[in-house]
Amino acid sequence: MAPTMKDVAREAGVSLGTVSKVINGIAVGESYRHRVEEAIGKLGYHVNSYARGLKTNKTYCVALLMPSLRHPFFALLTDELTKCLQRRGYHSTLMITNYDREVERQCFVLVRENKADGVIALTYSPDLTVDAGIPVVSIDRHMGPGVPCISSDNYHGGELAAEKLLELGCRNLLFLRIGPDVAGEADKRRLGFEDTCRRRGAAYETVILRDEDTEEPFFRFLRRHIREGKLAFDGIFCNTDSLAVRIRDFLAEQGIHAPEDVQLIGYDGMADYATGRYGCSTIVQPIAEMAEAAVNVLLDPDRKGGNVCLPVRYAYGGTTRE
Repeated sequence: MAPTMKDVAREAGVSLGTVSKVINGIAVGESYRHRVEEAIGKLGYHVNSYARGLKTNKTYCVALLMPSLRHPFFALLTDELTKCLQRRGYHSTLMITNYDREVERQCFVLVRENKADGVIALTYSPDLTVDAGIPVVSIDRHMGPGVPCISSDNYHGGELAAEKLLELGCRNLLFLRIGPDVAGEADKRRLGFEDTCRRRGAAYETVILRDEDTEEPFFRFLRRHIREGKLAFDGIFCNTDSLAVRIRDFLAEQGIHAPEDVQLIGYDGMADYATGRYGCSTIVQPIAEMAEAAVNVLLDPDRKGGNVCLPVRYAYGGTTRE
């Protein structure tokens, strides 16, 4: 016979209620949780999700709606969300939209039909309507007053980038952004950067492109500001690490190198999987904490709207002079 929760409780020397709390991710004393997990491992106990669902009227499945997994931030966030859900006894269904707004809408229809217990979504639709019967948590986007939004402190991240470049001696700064035309928390990176430059009396320029644009306009802009082998800007803040690395490589082709000739800071905190090193100096998003917050808010029966904003930090990655 397969072991039951009662067997786990007996082996761990705890009550059946304590076992239930551990399995469902509800806080218990650390020693109790450790004893229950040891008993589960020893007995080989597995949760019967089907029977559990019939009893609780839940699927114990959460849909993860992502625009892509090609971007490192989306991939790492998805990985962290999956791990958080697993710890709470949930599995996940991943839906990739490839930035298509109609596909996003269809995904919510599928979620409603398949009765997932909720959705954690990073969307690109400005007018996406969410069924009131589906619990939803958004990442970086505001989907309505009743939908909680999880983000890093993008405004402070922009402040940190500007302050660091000025601290390191930069005097003529540039902000580059490529992203969606949908308003979201990530827009605050530019605001924090620009406000700091104005407050400090520093010269700066801003160039913004949409996701559907290529990066060629950035390259043309930079070429126009190169005179006699020298770039007019000595500090650049890019809205993602991926963009910062591409700008670094482009400038290197023009004979302008980071950090000797220009200092670069990105945003996200994407580290190399093998070495753990950052690809550029960066503002690090707390991705694991963002995932944990998203899952906790989604599964909270008293879930409310509003923004959960988590702190960021600066990290050296070779493209600043330190």
